[in-house]
Amino acid sequence: MTKHLQRDLDGVYNELLSMSTVVEEMIDQAALALIERQHEMAAIVIASDEAVDRREVKVEEDCLKILALHQPVAIDLRRIVSVIKINNDLERIADLAVNVAQRSLALDEYLQFTVPQKVSRMVSLATQMVRGSLDAFVNLDTAAAKRIMAMDVTIDELNVEVIEELQTLMQEQPGLVVPALHCFSASRHIERIADHATNIAEDVVYLVAGDIVRHQAVESAKH
Repeated sequence: MTKHLQRDLDGVYNELLSMSTVVEEMIDQAALALIERQHEMAAIVIASDEAVDRREVKVEEDCLKILALHQPVAIDLRRIVSVIKINNDLERIADLAVNVAQRSLALDEYLQFTVPQKVSRMVSLATQMVRGSLDAFVNLDTAAAKRIMAMDVTIDELNVEVIEELQTLMQEQPGLVVPALHCFSASRHIERIADHATNIAEDVVYLVAGDIVRHQAVESAKH
């Protein structure tokens, strides 16, 4: 690797990690808005999205410049491909955090509605997954990445349990159908955040080992 390629790679890595810090804060703030009804946090999350969008575009443009100027191969090419993919996942996570914040605002007029406790557990796990997947990326740690991937099953199970709880609530208290539907959407958005964290973890395995592990669980289930 030339020193110029290393310099440019370091630049996009630093930009990506800076963006990830903002995205992690957005998840935390959206959770406070939804679960603890700190609705001032929702406005902060929504306002942060534009900055994340700008960073996402810059990282992608910088990666394309590296591909054009240096024509990297092997591990260096995998690094650039991984950065592009992780960059996209982080932008989507930010969008989902905004969606959660918007759902929290929609719950403003339903003070009698209580967000199920399992949603808090989902947020905690999803946040761990995002942070853990990015740590695995920084440390090139495939074992940590695989642990993150395994956590996704728990999030999926919790999401199903939350949906079942909300369905029961809507049947028993029709007056709470509207806030329950907002909470239903928020739970789904949190589950999707975990999916994107899983994507990042899978990209770490690809970066280090060159193995594409996406969809392997699905394929295994078919046989």
